[in-house]
Amino acid sequence: MIPPVNQNQYEPSISPPLERWLKRLLSRPWFLDVSLADMYGKCGRLEDALSLFYQIPRVSSVPWNTLIACHGLHGHGEKAMMLFRKMLDEGVKPDHITFVTLLSACSHSGLVTEGQWLFELMQREYNIAPSLKHYGCMVDLFGRAGQLETAFNFIKAMPVQPDASIWGALLGACRVHGDVDLGKVASEHLFEVEPEHVGYHVLLSNMYASAGKWEGVDEIRGKGLRKTPGWSSMEVNNRVEVFYTGNQTHPMYEEIHKELRLLHEKMKMIGYVPDHRFVLQDVEDDEKEHILMSHSERLAIAFALVTTPPKTRIQIFKNLRVCSDCHSVTKFMSRITEREIVVRDSNRFHHFKDGVCSCGDYW
Repeated sequence: MIPPVNQNQYEPSISPPLERWLKRLLSRPWFLDVSLADMYGKCGRLEDALSLFYQIPRVSSVPWNTLIACHGLHGHGEKAMMLFRKMLDEGVKPDHITFVTLLSACSHSGLVTEGQWLFELMQREYNIAPSLKHYGCMVDLFGRAGQLETAFNFIKAMPVQPDASIWGALLGACRVHGDVDLGKVASEHLFEVEPEHVGYHVLLSNMYASAGKWEGVDEIRGKGLRKTPGWSSMEVNNRVEVFYTGNQTHPMYEEIHKELRLLHEKMKMIGYVPDHRFVLQDVEDDEKEHILMSHSERLAIAFALVTTPPKTRIQIFKNLRVCSDCHSVTKFMSRITEREIVVRDSNRFHHFKDGVCSCGDYW
């Protein structure tokens, strides 16, 4: 005889205390508001996130952490620090997440002294032991500021074993600042920890390419690794358009390319000089300029220019870090077209307007 089925054994069990906590949590609108504020910030609508923040009860660190992180994502490190001071003034105790968001905000704004102060403060005043995330933020902080030896010495002095994110942050900084020798050291440690990560091999290859060390590039490419293709997306008329670097299959490619050629002519007239360091192929200068012009964010911006009304705000999402040449080009484009152009790359938001970027050319 088949025993009767006990339905309860197949249903998820929630302890009474947890059930009561969940009911209280889900009945509190502030939790939803915090999530909405986080969404607004990550979608480029920082003003909406800020407006919602001031409608939320701010008695815990959660809403503060959210808004500090949003400001860091947009490169507003000093405003993130102001929020932290206001948080303390209102008697809210910071936690380990607070300091991760603050250190990240300092890193993206070049606030090295403030970042060092925060790293010491969290240990001295709040007894928070640094995690790998905190250490990673510090390496990133020093690295972005060009203090590569300081970053390297910081890693060597860490009381815990560095993981791939730590060495990856140093390698990324070496690529940006052109320190091939230290970058090679970082990559050796990195590949001991995570030898199969394609992105790190590509980062090393890009560093070699920028330095003109093509033998190093060939060695890495000989491993047959497939890099992540660069793409940018944007929404126009409730439709998401995606553009891949170098792709010519878009139905409006001819119009897009024509717009780009016109813009490049205008940019050169007011001082634009292509930066060929960001072409990762060993080709002639004319071909390098053509490759730069086909970067995904430029295709997306040109598409927006020919499909949206004049002076309409343009917002682009990009899966990789924006290169320095595209950053310069987007500043010129915002000036020529009198448009605000917002680009969210893999690191942060860039707000371009009247030929200036909100990052102050620091990212």
